[in-house]
Amino acid sequence: MTAFNLRQARLRSGEQLRETIDVDLEPFTLGGQDYVAEPSTVPAELTITRATTGTVFELSFRASLRGPCFRCLRETTIAESVNAREYQANNPGADEELRNEYLHDDQLDLSAWARDALALQLPGKILHAPDCAGLCPVCGKDLNDEPHTHDEAAADPRWAALDELRGQL
Repeated sequence: MTAFNLRQARLRSGEQLRETIDVDLEPFTLGGQDYVAEPSTVPAELTITRATTGTVFELSFRASLRGPCFRCLRETTIAESVNAREYQANNPGADEELRNEYLHDDQLDLSAWARDALALQLPGKILHAPDCAGLCPVCGKDLNDEPHTHDEAAADPRWAALDELRGQL
């Protein structure tokens, strides 16, 4: 886990700190599938701006994520650029909108923030190619490698009596 101690920043209102930090990206599960960042540590630009009412945190990085294609389960790698921003008010009170969930006891959890920001940046379906055909629902073969169709399945013999009645009507 990568964290940044805000006590070392010592910013006054109107001041800004920019620092490049190596952030550990933890693996996560998306749609029941495991995805891993490659490499697992990425350089990230952290910007902290102190305002009169609070502090603005910005995190920018580029990461590649490896895991299965949503449709065909083929090993897939996608690259994403992430630009995330969080705010922490000086006196947030009970208002959750003014509280930064990654900040605890002057420690900013960069790993959790980067993982969540990356997950929000991902497309709805991670595909190895935009035209991925997926897997055959009948036999399970990869339709990208072997496009095919199946003949209509034979009717269930338990419905034979009803099929006979349909023919009489």
